[in-house]
Amino acid sequence: MDQSLRALNRFGLGAGIGERSALGDPRAWLLDQLDPRAALLEEPPAAAEGTPTEVARRLRVAQRGGDPEDIRRARRDLSAVLQHERSLALTRRVVTETPYVERLVAFWSNHLCVSVLAKQQVIPLAGPYERDVVRPHVLGRFADMVLASARHPAMLVYLDNFTSVGPESPAASRAARGGRARGLNENYARELLELHTLGVEGGYRQSDVEAVARILTGWTLAAAGPAATPDPPRYQFRPALHQPGTKTVLGRRYGPAGEREGEEIIRDLCAHPSTARFLATKLARHFVSDTPSKEAVDRIATSYSRSGGHLGAVARAIVGLEEAWDPEARKLRTPQDWLVAALRALRVKAVPPMASALLQQLRNPLWGPDAPKGFGDEVRDWADPDGLMSRAEVARSMARRIAASGLDPVSLLDVVESPPDGPLRSLVADRSVPPAERLALVLGGPAFQWR
Repeated sequence: MDQSLRALNRFGLGAGIGERSALGDPRAWLLDQLDPRAALLEEPPAAAEGTPTEVARRLRVAQRGGDPEDIRRARRDLSAVLQHERSLALTRRVVTETPYVERLVAFWSNHLCVSVLAKQQVIPLAGPYERDVVRPHVLGRFADMVLASARHPAMLVYLDNFTSVGPESPAASRAARGGRARGLNENYARELLELHTLGVEGGYRQSDVEAVARILTGWTLAAAGPAATPDPPRYQFRPALHQPGTKTVLGRRYGPAGEREGEEIIRDLCAHPSTARFLATKLARHFVSDTPSKEAVDRIATSYSRSGGHLGAVARAIVGLEEAWDPEARKLRTPQDWLVAALRALRVKAVPPMASALLQQLRNPLWGPDAPKGFGDEVRDWADPDGLMSRAEVARSMARRIAASGLDPVSLLDVVESPPDGPLRSLVADRSVPPAERLALVLGGPAFQWR
């Protein structure tokens, strides 16, 4: 096994032509990337249609006005803004010089996912969510990332916590007197326990879900201003919505302390041994194999717990896992991984506009999982005949465009692990086969599907 290729493909986002020969020490190269500043992104330039907030506001105005053409135009603009945000995020993955950090950003963004397919209101918020929630904390404390996620408008809307009202809160009492029932919404509390922290086998009960939901009442959005207000939606704790009294979760009592109850329960959940184990298992599956050893999971969980949930320490521990460097260990690339790896291999400098449509075709759109658990990360999630056929079709389409540039197909052998006497090398070197077909053999063939 080529250690440089393993670093570039397994830990990074894909090797570029000529990159492995200049890598030096593969493990040192990975560890040198782990500077928190490497993950940060400045506010990107707005799309031609305007900022996400502006376009979302235009849609609200159009919907209130009721003119079908205005509504169609505003929805079209919102779709263009989403494509713009997706292209910026994917371009960052393709051109980054710190691909291990970008892989971690993608992992945690999927772990604490929101989905633009679930609700229209999430569409203008998904890009800012990844920039403002995941990136600042991807090498920091997991608890800080979860707190930022819980307070972000994208998550508040996606999992409905902004609608949750304490059953015995002042707001619920007023609503009941007016004949407008308002109640508790457990969606976010359930996913916080099951998907974000403890895991489905983390030892909690339905009573804990309900108690967490009560604790997080009042975590909502600031009251909206006029339709013309340019400000983006923002988090606000509203005491009138908060369930009074004490609550008990996993045997510990919380409150009455208002907003601080939510901060305490999130930090406690993130420090729980079940969370360390759950996150370690997901990370081991991502970086080692679909069936990682107990020892690999234990080492990641120990790093998490000993560091107080510091994700930078966890990222360093992952590099030290010998199992992740084992030549027998393999991970099938997700469609997003595969497309980014292909573009990195070709040293593309900007993601083409068609990339979002291709990922839609491949069932792996950016910020578009069909459930709060995010996209799967195992062979069974992506190796079905339809999925692999779609990759082959996209590979052929890409290869036709690449062939026009005069790229020698043999050069792509520099980015895949293929034995010197293997059939792929002889096929790609066979000049009796048109260049486009040979390029497609690499990008769509088995060797390029794995990392």
